[in-house]
Amino acid sequence: MLIHTAAEYDRYLRTQKLPTVWCPGCGNGIILKAFIRAVAALNLSQDEVVVVGGIGCSGRTPFFLDFNSVHTTHGRALAFATGIKLVRPELTVAVVMGDGDSVAIGGNHFIHACRRNIDLTAIIFNNMIYGQTGGQLAPTTLPGRRTTTSMWGNIEPPFDIVRLALGAGAGFVARGTVFDFEQLSEILGQALAFKGFAVVEVLTTCPTYFGRYNSNDDPYDMLHGLKDRTDPNEATMAEKLPVGIFRNEPRPEYTELYRQLVEKLGGGGQR
Repeated sequence: MLIHTAAEYDRYLRTQKLPTVWCPGCGNGIILKAFIRAVAALNLSQDEVVVVGGIGCSGRTPFFLDFNSVHTTHGRALAFATGIKLVRPELTVAVVMGDGDSVAIGGNHFIHACRRNIDLTAIIFNNMIYGQTGGQLAPTTLPGRRTTTSMWGNIEPPFDIVRLALGAGAGFVARGTVFDFEQLSEILGQALAFKGFAVVEVLTTCPTYFGRYNSNDDPYDMLHGLKDRTDPNEATMAEKLPVGIFRNEPRPEYTELYRQLVEKLGGGGQR
């Protein structure tokens, strides 16, 4: 089902929680809208969808969505989501995390979720900074950029989340931006429909901290900055950061293999 009107979006929202806590110009609301559109296009029942969030600006996402939702501890969203999927494998489970939540404190959970190929959709909000806790350096902050903990410019090389996910073995790996809403909605739809661990990195904007510290706090300019530094041709790893789908390769899924093992052992009573 394609949705267009505010009333159609409201069906998927806890409207009593609006407006959101996100700052004016933040790209997180665009990701929220793209996620709703992807769920609607797949005709998923709200009772069959779980959204798990961690700590940080992205972690507020489950508050606004009228699905089964879980707000968890910092860096542990994937661990909680794994438990949910093992107990209720028929559910569609999406995990929303920030760049710090996913590949800093949650990095170990992330690489092993990729390796195991658990049927989860990991949506990583990458604004290249810790937005909620004061604007500190993130593992994705670009060299030379200023944060509250790198006031003279970042000297660390950043993680490339796409390359990390590919190397760790995720079956579906993609990158989108909040500039290209239509492409982002389509990518999220394919990720949710994928049977296995799907990673979608979403480049988003933080005018309040990243923008102000780097002399560009205009939301319009920041959106177009994403357009200027990305390349829609995902086949090229050139000067610009590629966006699109980099891997879509189904392979045996963890929870199915686990249940097959349990059945083989007679429900755990045989060895």
